[in-house]
Amino acid sequence: MSKTVDVLVPDIGDFHDVPVVEVLVSPGASIKRDDPIAILESDKASMDVPSPHAGLVEQVLVKVGDKVSAGARLATMVVTDETTLIPSGHTGPVSASPKLDQSGPWQPETPVPRGERGKTAPEVLRGPLPVASGVIMDLPTTDSARDGTRPSPTASIPLVVDEEKSQHHAAPAVRRLARELGVALSEIRGTGRNGRIVEEDLRNYIKAAMARIPAAGGNNLPELPAVDFSKFGPIELRPLGRIRRATAASVQRSWRLVPHVTQYDEADITDLEAFRKAEAEQAKQRGVRLTLLAFFMKATAATLKEHPSFNASLDATGENLVCKRYYHLGIAVDTPEGLVVPVVRDVDRKGIWELAGELTTLSQRAREQKLTPADVQGASFTISSLGGIGGTGFSPIVNAPEVGILGFSRASLRPICRDGQIVPRLMLPFSLSYDHRANDGAQAARFTSHLRELLADIREVLL
Repeated sequence: MSKTVDVLVPDIGDFHDVPVVEVLVSPGASIKRDDPIAILESDKASMDVPSPHAGLVEQVLVKVGDKVSAGARLATMVVTDETTLIPSGHTGPVSASPKLDQSGPWQPETPVPRGERGKTAPEVLRGPLPVASGVIMDLPTTDSARDGTRPSPTASIPLVVDEEKSQHHAAPAVRRLARELGVALSEIRGTGRNGRIVEEDLRNYIKAAMARIPAAGGNNLPELPAVDFSKFGPIELRPLGRIRRATAASVQRSWRLVPHVTQYDEADITDLEAFRKAEAEQAKQRGVRLTLLAFFMKATAATLKEHPSFNASLDATGENLVCKRYYHLGIAVDTPEGLVVPVVRDVDRKGIWELAGELTTLSQRAREQKLTPADVQGASFTISSLGGIGGTGFSPIVNAPEVGILGFSRASLRPICRDGQIVPRLMLPFSLSYDHRANDGAQAARFTSHLRELLADIREVLL
């Protein structure tokens, strides 16, 4: 005894006309229950449509590129009398009870629970294994999957695959990226949970492949030779700490990918320093350190407002500049473990005292290694100040994807000619390193000139 049933597109929420990106079966194929029939992919999520039964595929009614909505027919299949038929709308636990209504096509409402899927991968599959709807996360089987209740429409149930096929297991975004780059997932070894191929695996695979290809024009960089320094004299091996290793990777990436140019300038901060010292007693009463950096931040935020192409990032195509309407400044902090860059948010909206207090708190937490991930994310521009240490100037490396960074050095008292008179003035050297793809030299000179004027008369910023 056998029965022909339709395989329908399940309830996929508010999505309509979702493209079919893969058809995984063909007429005459023998498949088992839960084997995927096709993969649908919207601009926000991907999902596979599992087979409701075991049996033979009779007809495939869609092809790649077709657009379908909930209830659309994907295929027909012949089901034997040994197969448990699940009535439309059933959301309870599946059992082999003969009392279930066997009339009408089966219409799944949710992805099959993790514990059941992937145990019987079909012989006919040759491409990447499909994944469950939505964003895939490495979560344990949910209680709703065990007790049969319907999970939340926004829940994501990861797919567990057999060990033989586990190297093909990847999230929708990773599968999409692999298709765009022309990379076969079967060539990649997944390092994620249960052998999942994560985006880092894909990128590492591509990097390794590119490293094997000589760069055009002979521009590929040779590796530094290994040198046994101990043969020249005593040595001491000091492993780099976690922060220094992370910083090294970040600056190397920025240096190689960003075409750097540095603009140098100097500002007369004689009046600014006099004002800061005059407020020393009030700073003491408030319990904060009022440093020049707080004033630098206010002047920088004001300058960024006038020159928005520096408070920006290039988009992924490199053809558009994403100008940010917020002014979150990353502040480089020197710690015993290395350089860290906590972020002070909405600098343009805060007063000098608030900024001074926030700088004190963030610097202390940075040195105590108590910064949270949120404390170091979201900067639109970065400031590095070495004034408290020394130096007459330096060229900071742009903290990509930002397109600019300011470096402040130590101010010094110098003889300056003003109105025909030689007078002592406190001069502050500073530099602007920038991404030449986003800004040119003329724009950089205008930026530093504007900043120089604000530092010379801070009243324009404070008022």
